Amino acid sequence: MSGWWVHMIFDRHDGGTAGAVAVASWTVAVIGSIVLHELAHGWAALRQGDGTPRELGRMTLDPMVHMGGFSLLLFAILGIAWGVMPVNPARFRNRRWGSVLVAAAGPAMNLALFLLCSVALGLLMRSGWEGPMASYAVTFLSIGGMINALLCLFNLLPMPPLDGWRILEGLFEPIRRLSSHPNAGIASLMVLMLIFMTGAFSVFWGLAAAATATVAKLVAGV
Repeated sequence: MSGWWVHMIFDRHDGGTAGAVAVASWTVAVIGSIVLHELAHGWAALRQGDGTPRELGRMTLDPMVHMGGFSLLLFAILGIAWGVMPVNPARFRNRRWGSVLVAAAGPAMNLALFLLCSVALGLLMRSGWEGPMASYAVTFLSIGGMINALLCLFNLLPMPPLDGWRILEGLFEPIRRLSSHPNAGIASLMVLMLIFMTGAFSVFWGLAAAATATVAKLVAGV
């Protein structure tokens, strides 16, 4: 089980209580960030006149509702998870710009959470607080910042069914026509699989870690 993501995170933080805190932080950050990401889509859809999220009982903090059992199972095994927020663009007040705003709301939520965690991390560093609890807080805020930066960057990739593609669909007619091609989804799935199966995903993680550290250091140095 040395390759299990829980085991790797536990060992990377020297095991014991620190390792347990890191695993717990990772779990809370991933599940919590995905749930809030999906809720942001739902809130934006409601603002655009689409009551589908509320009618289907999706405006809840329950991870099972947003992620489903299979996604949560894969998260437990592989550390990979996703969520879904059903909306009906036909009910938006402005279908074009409504689609853009609803799609952008998810990454915007992750951006806000990234900034919240990174700024809080910087303030904690600036405070000079020391001790085990301070170390655990640093772990939680660091992981929270990196997870949300990663989710924001990854979801903005211009590939279906990610939010970046849905934003482009709302902005450009040729993209909407391309979305109807029967092979569009298959091609996108293959690219996403390559990202996860190769070292390409580490690039996103490196950018997320660098962004979190940069913002924290800027705040700590103010």
